[in-house]
Amino acid sequence: MTTSTAPESAFRFHPKLWICAAMLFAFPALGMVMSDDVRWGLEDFAAMALLLALLCGAIEAALHWLDTPRWRIGGIMLAVLMFLTVWAHLAIGIFD
Repeated sequence: MTTSTAPESAFRFHPKLWICAAMLFAFPALGMVMSDDVRWGLEDFAAMALLLALLCGAIEAALHWLDTPRWRIGGIMLAVLMFLTVWAHLAIGIFD
């Protein structure tokens, strides 16, 4: 009697996720061109790039390592909620 395990699934890259993050990243730059009300500096763009990269990485990890759709949705929701919490704190200081 032999026991075999299912083969490890290969990592699947989701380019649409990263394209949406890049489009979201471009909105402040477009806002700076169109209006004087949006004033982002280099550190703001760097922080947003880091936040979006961490969010997309967490979503990719949830899609790759979590087995059932219920766990995947939960992992993605957790990543999005953490992103929104950190983003809101950096934007207006909700924890002050």
